Amino acid sequence: MPLRVRRRAASLLTGSLCALLLLSGCAAESGASGDAPETAGTHDVEHARGTTAVPNAPQRVVTLEPLELDTAVAVGITPVGAAVASNVAGVPGYLEADGVAAVGTVPEPDLEAIAALEPDLIIGTESRHSALYEQLAAIAPTVFIASQADPWRDNALLIGTALNREDEVAELLSAVDDRCAALADEYAVDGETAQLIRPRDETTLSLYGPVSFSGSLLECAGFTIPEQDWTDGLQADISPENALSAQADHVFITATDVDDESAIPAAITRNAASFPSVTLVDTSYWVSGVGPKGAQAVLDDIESFLEASR
Repeated sequence: MPLRVRRRAASLLTGSLCALLLLSGCAAESGASGDAPETAGTHDVEHARGTTAVPNAPQRVVTLEPLELDTAVAVGITPVGAAVASNVAGVPGYLEADGVAAVGTVPEPDLEAIAALEPDLIIGTESRHSALYEQLAAIAPTVFIASQADPWRDNALLIGTALNREDEVAELLSAVDDRCAALADEYAVDGETAQLIRPRDETTLSLYGPVSFSGSLLECAGFTIPEQDWTDGLQADISPENALSAQADHVFITATDVDDESAIPAAITRNAASFPSVTLVDTSYWVSGVGPKGAQAVLDDIESFLEASR
């Protein structure tokens, strides 16, 4: 190739590269402005232990509370690890979340297992995990909701803020409330009472009140929960001998297997005339699965019950 031609080709190549670099710069500048979501960097989150800078787009999240796990999965983030209700049950099946490693139980998270996952965000609960905060914060930025007993919707919004998905969480919560309103309008159960009972052991039945996760869903669907001496509006524990104090038009009883009629406490079956409507429901989301996805699963059950009762 003549020298003049080689020089012209080199000049054209250099010009093309410059043009590409300019276009790339423009594209980068365009992506950093306008309506594009901010994924790089961090944002500050005010929580139960102060203010923490957390990644805008966390990639390796560890959750220590069922609500935190449910909310993360609901917005499309599958945590790399989660403390579970029990080592036997593992991650609740209703979440359909694969690849989540169990890192101990909710009351007793495994710090070594958490550290081994190299998380970039940990979400826990002050009332349960307060003594672990400093150790967790040394592993990764850590955000704590105050208490699992606080209104679950408020906690879900804080979790959404930590994940930089607050607007998405707000939309999910609105969808729950809209569905509740639709069920209440469709089936008109005003004046009918409902009670959720969780058999703890041979000596204790736990009743769930209007402020509890499932209790709030029963009420927003139109039912009324009978008065009890609630602890913070959440729960009341009674002995089987006092089972009649749990009477309601409709009683829902939590079980690991909803087809196992033996899961109904003997104190209920012995007084069948006082409990005309008894339905077994899945404890993995009625009690353990607090969050937007769990709420929709509970409402699925409520709708199926109401439809079958027509």
